[in-house]
Amino acid sequence: MQALLTVNDLCVSYGGIEAVKGISFEVHEGELVSLIGSNGAGKTTTMKAITATLPMGNGNVVYAGQSIQGQGPWDLVKQGLAMVPEGRGIFTRMSIFENLQMGAYTRSNRAEIDFDMDRVFTIFSRLKERRDQLAGTLSGGEQQMLAMGRALMSRPKLLLMDEPSMGLSPLMVDKIFEVIRDVSAQDVTILLVEQNASRALQIAQRAYVMESGLITMSGNAKDLLHDPKVRAAYLGE
Repeated sequence: MQALLTVNDLCVSYGGIEAVKGISFEVHEGELVSLIGSNGAGKTTTMKAITATLPMGNGNVVYAGQSIQGQGPWDLVKQGLAMVPEGRGIFTRMSIFENLQMGAYTRSNRAEIDFDMDRVFTIFSRLKERRDQLAGTLSGGEQQMLAMGRALMSRPKLLLMDEPSMGLSPLMVDKIFEVIRDVSAQDVTILLVEQNASRALQIAQRAYVMESGLITMSGNAKDLLHDPKVRAAYLGE
């Protein structure tokens, strides 16, 4: 299986403090890979470096065979790398429909955009019912659906998701993970950062454990789910 994303010795610093300390990992085409760890482990910082929204220190990130060095986030979106950020990052004063249109801003084929709009509305029927409603008036779960739908409108090859279940009700968490599984089944490669380690490991094929800016464990997700160290640290057992 070919690596779609390769992270080599990545280091990222905030104001002189090294948040990511030389990590390396891969995500292969078609995989759903989870990156788990406690709050402050460096997971979000890693995601921002991969999407070129935060400058790297040492190391390199290779996406689809090319280094992202010198590329901007918009360049990467054009090449099929999209992110659903922590906190959703939707445009609150725009409608649901307008937010979804923004997700397709790098594309020009109107027929394909319309097809994907219908697909997103099929996945998230609740958004279709309220397509003209301002995004800022939606519930937290609905805003998460919109953020995911907006990312899907770019037709990503690699979808990065940062804490998609954060702050949601148990029922909405079930819905979000069901959608992640369905999107993965449609040949979209996914890198999932998630504090809900149990749910993340249940749907991923492989996983990495991050602690204090370092990757400390990796392997088959189901094996990590039953690993005593992982269960003690992240599953409260």
